[in-house]
Amino acid sequence: MINRLKELREDNDLKQNDISNFLKISRQNYSRWELGEQIIPLKRLKEVSDFYKASLDYIMGLSKSNNYHEYKLNRKIIGENITKLRHKYNLSQKQLSEILNTTQSTICAYEKGKTLILTSFAYQICLKFNISLDYLCGYDENSIPLH
Repeated sequence: MINRLKELREDNDLKQNDISNFLKISRQNYSRWELGEQIIPLKRLKEVSDFYKASLDYIMGLSKSNNYHEYKLNRKIIGENITKLRHKYNLSQKQLSEILNTTQSTICAYEKGKTLILTSFAYQICLKFNISLDYLCGYDENSIPLH
């Protein structure tokens, strides 16, 4: 998984402390995200996205261009988009859970909007089904359909 956290920070002449203070987390925790030792939680990824005005797709290396759009992360919309995607490919929750190496109950919780999807699962879905992470996470524009 590619992430451009360090590149964005350095391009803006910021230190890790600057970003960690903005996010109200420890510098060590932020450093682990930059180094790829830990995966940045989706909620934090969206905060970073808004801070830099950089799309989730760009930050995570799913796109070479930065097409930032302001929107709110929405668990319900994410769940609806997962359900639509699953139906489009005629997959059961169990089949999708096997693709993501998780449980059917986890997929069910995501689809019902009870739990925010893990960044790693969202990333895998985007790669597997060739969709935008921003779209999956709630950016709603007809020009970025599930394809």
